[in-house]
Amino acid sequence: MDQEAERISKIGWHFDNTYSRLPGVLLSRLTPIPVKSPKLLILNKNLSEELGLDFSSLNEKNLGLLFSGNFLPKGSDAIAQAYAGHQFGYFTMLGDGRAIMIGEHLSKNNKRYDIQFKGSGITPYSRNGDGRAALGPMLREYIISESMNNLKIPTTRSLAVATTGENVIREKPLTGAILTRVASSHLRVGTFQYAAMKKDIKILKILVDYSIDRHFKNLKKENNNAIFLLNIVMKKQIDLITEWMRVGFIHGVMNTDNMAISGETIDYGPCAFMDTYNPETVFSSIDHTGRYAYINQPGIAKWNLLRFAETLIPLIDEKKERAIKIAEDIINNFGNIYKENWLKMMSDKIGLFGIDIKDEKLILDLLELMNKKKYDYTNTFCSLMKKDIKKENLYKDTDFIYWYKRWIYRLKRNNKPIDLSIKKMREVNPLVIPRNHKVEEALNSVNTNGDLKLFDKLLKILQNPYEDRPGNFEYQFGTKKNTKTYKTYCGT
Repeated sequence: MDQEAERISKIGWHFDNTYSRLPGVLLSRLTPIPVKSPKLLILNKNLSEELGLDFSSLNEKNLGLLFSGNFLPKGSDAIAQAYAGHQFGYFTMLGDGRAIMIGEHLSKNNKRYDIQFKGSGITPYSRNGDGRAALGPMLREYIISESMNNLKIPTTRSLAVATTGENVIREKPLTGAILTRVASSHLRVGTFQYAAMKKDIKILKILVDYSIDRHFKNLKKENNNAIFLLNIVMKKQIDLITEWMRVGFIHGVMNTDNMAISGETIDYGPCAFMDTYNPETVFSSIDHTGRYAYINQPGIAKWNLLRFAETLIPLIDEKKERAIKIAEDIINNFGNIYKENWLKMMSDKIGLFGIDIKDEKLILDLLELMNKKKYDYTNTFCSLMKKDIKKENLYKDTDFIYWYKRWIYRLKRNNKPIDLSIKKMREVNPLVIPRNHKVEEALNSVNTNGDLKLFDKLLKILQNPYEDRPGNFEYQFGTKKNTKTYKTYCGT
């Protein structure tokens, strides 16, 4: 074991664990519960290189030990984080119920990353859960998070998935697995909610200062750190939600504990991408009211930011009424800023330059048409980028032709070659997304047969979503089956 430990220590880990030095009320120290027979299933080599880590010297046994948490590398400091959260609008005390952060790794360019094991066993926050994870949801997070990264959307990432050699019991026995998640941090709105519940302003101030130092220290700050943090987190969230809307991504569980202040997408549970455009689309099996539907995501982000602002009231101003007014004034800017971002994003998707007072109606009319005629969200914009669009099925629709002629008229008012509009569109309109039936097909192949071929092929296709590459064709269309019945699950 000493030789194995020596090999593992030479991978290139460089831990500098700052969160674990925060007040003890924000965390619990513990180690992952060892698993029976760990085995590495998949390793993200591209991410490994970005992190400055080299696992090539480790054999299969050691890789399993490392990515299951059975062996922790030198310099790690394993903790579970405490946090609270509004889940579907209801407040509750939470925490890492099945995740353990082993430390903060510094890459060669001095960039800091949390390294977290998800599915690593019971913690003080497990709330009667088993602390474990099933293979399917961990592979789903791996493939969707990597796709989001390739789509150029801020996201946590997945370094590895290891099986545990043990079953987890859900509706039925499932293969147990552990995902290694990499994030710029796991600081959440829920982290601040937890600190605020402790009613200790010193802890809250430490958390605010720590967050700014960790994520935003290179940006110009206001005199009041709490005001600065609220403003910058709101901007990050607006940018992120705009990106989700751009590609038709539906997070599915936008609870405050799943809202990272860094502006990264975090927690890929009941998430999915739209095929047919319907703004009311919901995939989550537990979202019975449509709270987290596609069209509601901006509003929920604002609602979550209001909860964040509430935690900061004691630090915004000594007088509560004045602090509330300041916070409300900031959050009330959300709608205008988001609309400006959204209009810019949608204008890019249809290749517009400059600003025209009629642009918003042109965009909304297209979306209304897409919804009414059940057009595919991704492929509608792909069709617009084709010079031979008259061969597309869309062009058989007289309503679309009417909109198309209006669009061409607007493009001519750009006073730029149409090729420049197409170039702009190609930068923001993916040709391939993780189509739900293709994701399920890949996951089923692994779960049923232990076969990674379809999974690896899907990963490869999703590496370059904006490029038309050989083999893409079968991945560019949704299933002909009724997608309204498609459901995704939290995996807990």
